[in-house]
Amino acid sequence: MPESAEGVRLQKVLAAAGLGSRRACENLMLDGRVEVDGEIVSQMGMRVDPARAVIRVDGRRLPPPNDHVYVMLNKPRGVVTSMNDERGRPDLRTLVGDRPERLFHVGRLDTDTSGLLVMTNDGDLAHRLAHPSFEISKTYVALVEGQVTDRVGAQLRAGVELDDGRAVVDRFKVNDVTTGRSLVELEIHMGRNRIVRRLLDHVGHPVIDLTRSAFGPLRVGALASGRTRDLSRDELGALFDSVGA
Repeated sequence: MPESAEGVRLQKVLAAAGLGSRRACENLMLDGRVEVDGEIVSQMGMRVDPARAVIRVDGRRLPPPNDHVYVMLNKPRGVVTSMNDERGRPDLRTLVGDRPERLFHVGRLDTDTSGLLVMTNDGDLAHRLAHPSFEISKTYVALVEGQVTDRVGAQLRAGVELDDGRAVVDRFKVNDVTTGRSLVELEIHMGRNRIVRRLLDHVGHPVIDLTRSAFGPLRVGALASGRTRDLSRDELGALFDSVGA
């Protein structure tokens, strides 16, 4: 939204982001609810570069304006995380092939794992989200064999040695235990191949069914299996924040 060499009026940027009329956005500023690059802005007249400035309203990051799309997919079990599977198996094209944008997936989910997968045409953000240095956390819910005890959670949080090195679970919770099976939830930031399945198998509880319920600040929530939706403004802002973009 070019306006001048000095930038765009802040209230115009806020209005363009869907936060209300320019007058309503001016009131947000007057009330001290708008922050730019860590400083509260309560007076009119400020101009910003919307592509560079980190703008927050009530503490929530406003994502920079761009022409990219950001999609959440609840990938079903049995779908290959690929846009063109060479073996002819069901792949992501069956779920997002009707969209006009050329989307690619951020990271992967095993074919036999369901759940939250981010898809976008923003290569820079996708690279950051997938890079190990940013340590994006992922939450999984697993149905496993056996009755899981508190000792198992303590063991996983302390770390175990796998064939490709040490692995640690950030958070572990037993949600339900029935005869011969347990439902557990774990959070991990490592992205190694089949890491969750290998961890649970290592402690004696092979996975029966596995789904990813969260990716960084995103939650799959009530999104039905096989369905997609665009990320909300708040979700996208939180996602940019999670990798310092």
